[in-house]
Amino acid sequence: MLAVYHLSAYDCEHLIKKVQAFIEDNMAKILVVDDDKGATDLLEAILLATGHQAVVINDSSKAMETAAQEKPNLILLDLMMPEPTGFQLCRMLRQNPDFRTVPIVIITALDNTDSRVVAIGAGANGFLRKPFHVSDLTDKIKDLLPEK
Repeated sequence: MLAVYHLSAYDCEHLIKKVQAFIEDNMAKILVVDDDKGATDLLEAILLATGHQAVVINDSSKAMETAAQEKPNLILLDLMMPEPTGFQLCRMLRQNPDFRTVPIVIITALDNTDSRVVAIGAGANGFLRKPFHVSDLTDKIKDLLPEK
């Protein structure tokens, strides 16, 4: 038997706000910083498809301000960006008490041991090389995020 409910506009708006709050409370917020719009579009689609909120920024100079406003649960950083570079941004985030424990994953086209060592030394928790398999990204996120 199908039950039909009549809701006022106020009730509908209230219900929508409750659902949105529930979703936000149960989805990890992930900040994506990459100057390549194609890369951020792809990462955003992957994150949304896997049940995460994506906050995307294509200008690394605005990343600290955006992070402070959005308070992400995890940060994905490209390395090769205009100033600040991903290395510099990783260090800046780690120097800020608000982001000392927020997981940072470097996603880059660089594939050399030096880049990996410098990224980890700058405070990154993980490193993925572009192109990557979606499962590698989702596994890394799952490993680094606490259960909600």
